[in-house]
Formats: sequence, C-alpha cells, structure tokens
Amino acid sequence: MKMADSTTILRRNRPGTKAKDFCRWADEPLEEMDSTLAVQQYIQQLIKRDPSNVELILTMPEAQDEGVWKYEHLRQFCMELNDLAVRLQKQCSPTTCTQMTATDQWIFLCAAHKTPKECPAIDYTRHTLDGAACLLNSNKYFPSRVSIKESSVTKLGSVCRRVYRIFSHAYFHHRRIFDEFEAETYLCHRFTHFVTKYNLMSKENLIVPINEEENTTPGESEA
Repeated sequence: MKMADSTTILRRNRPGTKAKDFCRWADEPLEEMDSTLAVQQYIQQLIKRDPSNVELILTMPEAQDEGVWKYEHLRQFCMELNDLAVRLQKQCSPTTCTQMTATDQWIFLCAAHKTPKECPAIDYTRHTLDGAACLLNSNKYFPSRVSIKESSVTKLGSVCRRVYRIFSHAYFHHRRIFDEFEAETYLCHRFTHFVTKYNLMSKENLIVPINEEENTTPGESEA
C-alpha cells in the first residue's frame, strides 16, 4: 500500500517494537485494503483509533456485505473476550463460582457437553469461547471472509447469546474486574449496541445496565 508521497506503509510490528508502539501504522480506507481480511483490519483500525466511539465502529460502510460485517464483528468480540477471561481467572475459580450465574435468578447451562449441564463459571467461559472459535473458524459454515451464506449468518445469534453471559457473570459477580476492563475497551457497551442494532438478541436478555438503562428481568436460561 502507498501514501501520496510514495512511502510504503507496512502493517507489521517489527522485531524489537516496544509495546506502546504496537500497531501504530497509518489508518487506511477500507476500499484501499487489498486483503481477504480487510473487514477485520478495518474494524480493528476503528477500535484502535477510539474504542469509546461505538457508533462509528458499528457503522457499516456502504456496499459492505452485512453478513460479513456481523461475522467479523463477532469474531472480534470473541478475541477481545479472551482478555476478559484471563482477568477473571484471578477471582473466578471452580470453587468460588461453582455455577455460571448472572443475578441470583439466572443460571446458565453449558452447551459444550453432549447434554447441556451446569459448569463452573470459568469453565463455562472457556467452553463458550472455544465453541465460538470452532464455529466461526468452521470451513463448513464460514469458508469465506468475503461472502457468507444467509444460513450461516443465522447461527450468529446463538453465539451472541452465549458469549454475552460472560459479560453478565463478570458484571454481577466480579464487578471490579468488569469495570476496569470496560473502562479500557468499552466492549460490553459495544456488544450491547451491536446485538441491538442487528437484532441478534432480544432485549429482555440484555441484563447488564448500559447507559443507565436497567433491564434485569429474572429467569433461567438453557444453553
């Protein structure tokens, strides 16, 4: 890729690059990104620029395939949620959190087993992110990063419902970790707007307050 002055821009962290200088290459318009990973790169570019600008990050460019846009955002959410999972391990263990719960009324069953059953919260978190990664990297359902069949796009909603439970458990049971992570990433804020904008989850399941909007209907959920 070239800038106006013909200087070559390499989107690469060279050996010896300091952590504070990671990914500090110039922004590039989506239409000039010559890669099958262009949408992922574009989304990450917007997040790097300002993670708090949720509306801009979620605004789909003109002529962009909506299925690919949803898919790439969900991949990005799962990648970032791995960081939250690592932080949760400091407090969330099979002995301290024996069930995957949100409020005292919500208990979630883990779908990673032959028959959905209860799991310790940290195991549920790992199983859910592993399952999401397996599905989103499946050549059967998602063989292309530039075009996705509608039948595959319909599978994204179930992934959203399951990974959202990681946010809800962190919010209601590990609030300090949740707040510190959210202050850095705005990830739950972005995820909530994403699933609302694209109708991937029903509002009654969005139990983590965002923008002072409480939505805490109690209940129990299947996997």
